[in-house]
Amino acid sequence: MHKSIIRYLLTAFTLLTCFAVQAQKDSLILVNGNTIVGEIKMMNKGVLQIETPYSDSDFKIEIEGIKELYSNVRFMFTTTNGSRYTGSFGTNEQGLIIIRDDQKGEVVTTLQDIVFINSLDDGFLSRLYASVDLGYSLTKANNQQQFNLNFRMGYLADLWSLDGYYNSLISTQTDVEKIQRNDGGASYRYFLPKDWYLSADITFLSNTEQDLELRTNGKLGLGKYLIHTNQAYWGFNGGLSYNNEDFKLTASDASDSLYGRKSFEGFLRTEVNLYDIGDLNLFTNITAYPSFTEQGRWRADFRFDAKYDDFLIDDFYIRAGFTLNYDNQPAAVGKEVDYIFTTGFGWEL
Repeated sequence: MHKSIIRYLLTAFTLLTCFAVQAQKDSLILVNGNTIVGEIKMMNKGVLQIETPYSDSDFKIEIEGIKELYSNVRFMFTTTNGSRYTGSFGTNEQGLIIIRDDQKGEVVTTLQDIVFINSLDDGFLSRLYASVDLGYSLTKANNQQQFNLNFRMGYLADLWSLDGYYNSLISTQTDVEKIQRNDGGASYRYFLPKDWYLSADITFLSNTEQDLELRTNGKLGLGKYLIHTNQAYWGFNGGLSYNNEDFKLTASDASDSLYGRKSFEGFLRTEVNLYDIGDLNLFTNITAYPSFTEQGRWRADFRFDAKYDDFLIDDFYIRAGFTLNYDNQPAAVGKEVDYIFTTGFGWEL
């Protein structure tokens, strides 16, 4: 009886093992000669992620460590010149990547010229990314406390992406009015050939430093990546903007407690992301808003983030960020600039 059960269990285990081997469609050959077999999930920012049946977590390998890779399933590819392909791929004898595009046939490129790879057979969660980090400080003098939250989430489809974020800072101190700053927004990108894209953004900002109750800013624009590689990207984006503001002013500033402004603006933004400097990721952007309907007015937003990924626990990171908002015609006199510096400990999906 016991022998029969053991025989059945061994047979079932053998069958499951065969099925698992058959399910391992993709393979990597590393520069050190090792081979990894599993399912390639994606490649982004110079790092390839592969799921294997013999590991609890996915392997993440920098492309410099990969010699060859193969797959018979369909992927979406983006290259440094802005071209997009759909199909399977493999490596030829010269070490070049052969993409078997569904419509264009075979395309020859190098692994270094491929910026992005994503499986077309994976579900919703495989295209979703998110991160959240928190920071807190306490000073005994005057019981000063500061709390900051930064949250980001996005989804990447074949031809478009959707990103959202929310940041909050609250600072309290004995016998001092509370300082608060909140900003958030969502951005949509529709990708065009040659690394051009259409954009639609909506952002929200509230801060006590500039007596800004709420600023709602909607933008439509056109952008292009001038540099888009596995080490970095640099791009420009410009277009039209509509700005709607409500200010909460003190009696010394105006007779009314609430003051509103509406204006049409242009905008020009440039951003840079460096992600091939060890475990450090640097991101910065600056946006200028010249007003069309308020003579002589212009605004600017600046952001800089530094994120360190090589932490003791997988998927956790340390982040430091600096944000500045400038308005040369503020509603409250003497409050042209608002800026914050935050640090936090976070987790990303």
